[in-house]
Amino acid sequence: MLRQYELVEKVRAYDPDADEDLLNRAYVFSLQAHGSQKRASGDPYFSHPIEVAGILTDLKLDDETIATAILHDTVEDTVATPEKIRDLFGENVARLVDGVTKLSKIEAQTDSERAAENLRKFLIAMSGDIRVLLVKLADRLHNMRTLHHIKNPEKRKRIARETMDIYAPLAERIGMYQFMDEMKEIAFRELEPEAFQSITQRLGDLRAKGGGEVDKIAEDIRTTLGSHGVDAEVAGREKRPFSIYKKMQERHIAFEQLSDVIAFRALVDRPDDCYRALGILHQKWAAMPARFKDFISTPKRNGYRSLHTTVLYEGRLRVEVQIRTHSMHEEAEHGLAAHWAYKDRGDDGRAGREEYPWITDLLEILDHAATPEEVLEQTRLAMYQHTVFCFTPKGELIQLPRGATPVDFAFAVHTDVGKTTVGAKVNGRPVPLRTELKNGDQVEILRSEFQEPDPAWENFVATAKARAAIRRHRRMLGRAESIRLGHQIYEEAAARLNVEVSQKAFDEALKRLGVDSEETLFEQLGEHEISADRLIDALAPGLFAMRRRSKAKRGNRGKISIKGLTPGVSVHLSSCCHPIPGERIVGLRRKVGGIDVHTLDCGELASETDRDWLDLSWGEETDRGIATLAMVLENSSGALATVTAILARSDANIINMRVRDRDSSFGTFVVDVEVDDLQHLTHIIAALRTSDAVTSVEREKR
Repeated sequence: MLRQYELVEKVRAYDPDADEDLLNRAYVFSLQAHGSQKRASGDPYFSHPIEVAGILTDLKLDDETIATAILHDTVEDTVATPEKIRDLFGENVARLVDGVTKLSKIEAQTDSERAAENLRKFLIAMSGDIRVLLVKLADRLHNMRTLHHIKNPEKRKRIARETMDIYAPLAERIGMYQFMDEMKEIAFRELEPEAFQSITQRLGDLRAKGGGEVDKIAEDIRTTLGSHGVDAEVAGREKRPFSIYKKMQERHIAFEQLSDVIAFRALVDRPDDCYRALGILHQKWAAMPARFKDFISTPKRNGYRSLHTTVLYEGRLRVEVQIRTHSMHEEAEHGLAAHWAYKDRGDDGRAGREEYPWITDLLEILDHAATPEEVLEQTRLAMYQHTVFCFTPKGELIQLPRGATPVDFAFAVHTDVGKTTVGAKVNGRPVPLRTELKNGDQVEILRSEFQEPDPAWENFVATAKARAAIRRHRRMLGRAESIRLGHQIYEEAAARLNVEVSQKAFDEALKRLGVDSEETLFEQLGEHEISADRLIDALAPGLFAMRRRSKAKRGNRGKISIKGLTPGVSVHLSSCCHPIPGERIVGLRRKVGGIDVHTLDCGELASETDRDWLDLSWGEETDRGIATLAMVLENSSGALATVTAILARSDANIINMRVRDRDSSFGTFVVDVEVDDLQHLTHIIAALRTSDAVTSVEREKR
């Protein structure tokens, strides 16, 4: 582990103007914050952020990025807060730390949802400042280097798979091939231990058998170039086990059939030397057809530049040679980090979507994916890119993954172009939209403003952006159909109520159903997530239950069943409070015999101190009770008819109705209605309150 002064000296060695005080404060703060915490290896936890910072000093990154690396786990794993980081280290470092902080506290229902939400928030932070990604990749690289200390094999495999699917492709997208290769190799060793062991063993055998042939070929290439005036550093290296395994899988061949296990690299001084070296090698040894790639004139999307060729060495051995300048090589190894110049990017070090448009593509996918699983699927698809280069009719270069079609090309140009595609011409000739594009194709997209994305396109497109747009349109079509069907179901349900539903009743129904808009309600009705009966119950609460109870009680006319009385005792329901089944009741014994039944909250009970009280309750076979309602209605035509219709629908029999007072705007009506029980009465009052004709309604007692 780097000591404090060693870390500071490493930074000052490549940046004499670095803020030494910032680095010292970050070192001490992180050391104190992590305290006695231990890693799975038994090492102090503090060693991890320091090793991450050390990795980034090898890339010569600025002092704020190094401080961020030292602090990146303090908010998640210690009592440190974002506000504390901001106060001590400034806004930039606090923002970077927040972007890098692992999001383990996010709660989700499934691992996929958690992973998708992690990725979403991380990419959004990364789009604001690409240094977030550099620190995160260094963090993941060190975690992979210490992966073997984790005892749980399932956890090791999960981390390895996440690295292979997310972090290694992200490293590739910004050209950090050294990080990518090491992460993939460690992940491969964990996920496919037998294949890793087999390939490693065979590489060792090949190395022992080949003796000094690699050095001989490298020297031969260097001498050949030098004799023609091109100074070059030439070295041969074995391809990594995972790269070999991937080629074996793609080509369906055995290890012994691979002819390019060893690759050679020639480093020259100037770009024009690259092309001179290429010509010299092709003059000396025959070039293998279709094995030449020029990534200098058309760099990869991540900025990678190099010439790749394969020649037949001495007529017997296929040799792959990569030719690039020293600066190109530095960028090829460390990508974005190799040419990161903090002071050239403004005061806050931001670099984002304009310079790295693939980040915008990923964010668009994140915004429109329907499920967490789709987020992960489309993101992985977007990051694994084996590129072909095509051109618009105006000569603009469009990079696409292998297997891309004119539809992918159209969406790569612009989403609106993709949506309105009706046909395509490749190199001037009309072709089917499912045609696979090749390097150098010129593609012209034919459009119509009346065209919409065809769901069948999803069967052959190769880019995540096109697939996400097609799926989004398909979901919109399905949603529109669900809304149309739901509206029809609603109309049929409202007709069963036999009354026009007021806006107030509709809004109350939305609240009861827990939906936020009319459109959402219709969609859920169309998707059968809400049934028609549930809708009716929300519009007129308790309607079905009331009808069932009413049918059951039709045979109980005139019956009163009260528990707590001596059989045969006469019972009188008090007219002062009109007790109804379901209410708490009490009995007062009459002097001449019999029992008066009152509600427990009846105002008359306060004066009845000299009579015996009996604790009573309702029996199951009791006839309907009578409740008095006081309603304030708008003085408008049809208001009273609306109220009587609601009462009839609610199965509430009107016994008496009278006008208490009335003016030009409102009238107060008192109505006595037969009800089954207290719950029935509650539903009746709720139904009346949903009508625009009713200003207020309350139960009335004397």
